[in-house]
Amino acid sequence: MKYKWSAILLVLALMITGCGMEPDSEAVKNQKQMYAMDTIMDLTLYGEDTGGVMDEAVKLIQRYDSLFSVNHEDSDIARLNAASGAAVTVSEETYELLNQSVEISKETKGLFDISIYPLVKAWGFTTGNYQIPSVSQRQAAQKRIDYKKVCLSADRKVQLEKGMQVDLGAIAKGYLSQKLMELFQAKGMQSALVSLGGNVQTIGTKENGELFQIGITDPSDGVSIYGILKIKDKAVVTSGIYQRYFTKDGKQYHHIMDKRTGMPAENTLASVTVIADNGAVADALATALYVMGEGEAISYQKTHPDIGVILIRKDGSHWKSEGLNFS
Repeated sequence: MKYKWSAILLVLALMITGCGMEPDSEAVKNQKQMYAMDTIMDLTLYGEDTGGVMDEAVKLIQRYDSLFSVNHEDSDIARLNAASGAAVTVSEETYELLNQSVEISKETKGLFDISIYPLVKAWGFTTGNYQIPSVSQRQAAQKRIDYKKVCLSADRKVQLEKGMQVDLGAIAKGYLSQKLMELFQAKGMQSALVSLGGNVQTIGTKENGELFQIGITDPSDGVSIYGILKIKDKAVVTSGIYQRYFTKDGKQYHHIMDKRTGMPAENTLASVTVIADNGAVADALATALYVMGEGEAISYQKTHPDIGVILIRKDGSHWKSEGLNFS
């Protein structure tokens, strides 16, 4: 058995030339790289940071990591998962994110569901001890998945049905990137870019007025660039079968689970990229639209034209929604 981790997106905040990439000629005023939420995070602010904005951003990341991680014993989510059905009082941020998660679950008919954690664990994607669970193991996990049973009370108390557990991994980085953008804007920053383990979000343009360039990873190898997306004031998130997977007996099993089957989602797609105004929405929908499959994902986008979508198929072809600056 073997496994592979791969990058989601390659951020091209660099000038692209015919034979490679060179840094922008304009000086970047403030950059920070750190590790949180089990991934490498890169923050770039263009313009003078005279108010300690980057320091505030670091503190925000550390706070959210401590609240949302399933692996920190004293985090809100770890306490909720360990409560065995009892109500738990959580922070305002955790409550907000749980509520937003449930709303997106309703919107996607449950194809995005934070309570899928027991199934993800059964496959070993939470520990790296990968396995193909038996039919009975999958069915047992499936019975514990139901976002409708995440009970949110007005006083920030949250209660799960006994045996249920949640994981915010498919939305937390998007929520964080959104909150970072709000922080930067409140502090008067006109131009910024963050890449949180591949979740990308931007404010404005680069200092020279050019759009930010985001390289969408080619899922056939998980390394090279399939195409370039140019954006401003957007979040870009990709969910793909190349990002986390293991191989057993010659067959590849990826991490994007379909709770209806208890198996990795099976369809014609290799990756789904969502472009949206809100980071959390882009993050959650990237997963949901992959599980939907090509036909349903296209239908969803057409009824939600405020989001952009790029679907890359396993055969190497792609579909993109109208209005995207992608080539």
